[in-house]
Amino acid sequence: MAMTGTEKRAVNSLAGIFMLRMLGLFLILPVFALYAQGLKGQTPFLIGLALGAYGLSQALLQIPFGMMSDRLGRKRVITAGLILFAIGSVIAATSDSIHGVIIGRAVQGSGAIAAAVMALTADLTREEYRTRAMATIGVSIGMSFSIALVLGPILDRAIGMQGIFWLTAVLAIMAIGILYLFVPNPVSIRHHSDAEVTPTRFGEVLKNTRLLGLDFGIFVLHLTLMAMFVAVPLALAEKAGLPRDQHWKVYLGVVVTGFISMIPLMIMSHKPKLFRYAFSGGIALLILAQAVLYLEGDALVWIVIGLWIFFTGFNLLEATLPSVISRIAPVDNKGTAIGVYNTFQFFGAFVGGALGGWLVGRFGLTSVFLMSAALLGAWLVVAWMSPTPEFLQSHLLRVSVDNEQEARALAGKLMNIPGVAEAVVVLDDGVAYLKVDKKVFDESRLQEFSPENP
Repeated sequence: MAMTGTEKRAVNSLAGIFMLRMLGLFLILPVFALYAQGLKGQTPFLIGLALGAYGLSQALLQIPFGMMSDRLGRKRVITAGLILFAIGSVIAATSDSIHGVIIGRAVQGSGAIAAAVMALTADLTREEYRTRAMATIGVSIGMSFSIALVLGPILDRAIGMQGIFWLTAVLAIMAIGILYLFVPNPVSIRHHSDAEVTPTRFGEVLKNTRLLGLDFGIFVLHLTLMAMFVAVPLALAEKAGLPRDQHWKVYLGVVVTGFISMIPLMIMSHKPKLFRYAFSGGIALLILAQAVLYLEGDALVWIVIGLWIFFTGFNLLEATLPSVISRIAPVDNKGTAIGVYNTFQFFGAFVGGALGGWLVGRFGLTSVFLMSAALLGAWLVVAWMSPTPEFLQSHLLRVSVDNEQEARALAGKLMNIPGVAEAVVVLDDGVAYLKVDKKVFDESRLQEFSPENP
């Protein structure tokens, strides 16, 4: 059985909403450091702070927004977030000072709809298709980032940076239109442990050293990314002498070739015996990229090579980390683990922008690459020392149990099925959360436990 038409429409529409919002956040990345030099009161530190300001408000508010959506309704919270995003865009578009842009970017980030969108996705999809739905939304984020790197410099030439900010406000309004025209209303709103944060489970997640290692990794990855977008546009324009309106050609080349060259490593990462080498190899590529940019960042050809190496590793790690989180997180606590992971990711973007700007102002462009290499080196050590995650897949089964005793008894029976490595039955969800080894798991054995077969 495949997704229903309603499920497909819901997932594709929500992915589109996410894509429009993230496109609005990313469009300024490749050109803002150059534009901001003409703003009143600008300093390198404040330019970096403006780039990363959205990350701080997003980190602080994305979990509360998700929790509010349980009580106030998904669409209301998503709409409020998109309106905030549009307001922040207008503030940035009408500001002629760096301080105004910082406020605008922070307001943009305060429209933190990520958790609410994921919760609505869970409301509108059946358990067995939820992982696929979340992956579709994840792909939309990656696409928006790649498109923004190429489109940003082109739009900067056509409509200017203020025009880009106005465009991002329009994109937010378009996303609201998609929300009400194409996204179905859920029959019911309930908490989903596999897709949403459960506040009482924070302690378990924060004590899990394997999860914290991955949280540290995504923090460093996005810190490095944001810090580079403080330095790289300046290096292209000032050191390599490439006109600002030609930067899109560099980004188009490195994004496309970086994706292609990532494929062999991605294939390796799906083989248990090679996973450690592929994952650590991705981090090593990021370090190599920083070395190239640090040593040879005055020449265009070497900047391009450094960026190509960087995006090869970045594409691999950005795609791999969420799946590793899903494998490692306790089967009934995946939503909380992902929520904490996303918070580290956004906070990394904030720190990267602010720290990158400070370093450029104090020590020059190359200091950004040196700092990034040091942090990536620490991550490489953590990753290499971490055990290889088990190659298990999540599986959800709707069940009918009346009390905790029945839930525990059912979990014990499910554990006796060959291929089931972990089973937790959550009474309030009416769902059994399983981790299974697909090589030996017989899904037909679950039929006897479904509500239709008491």
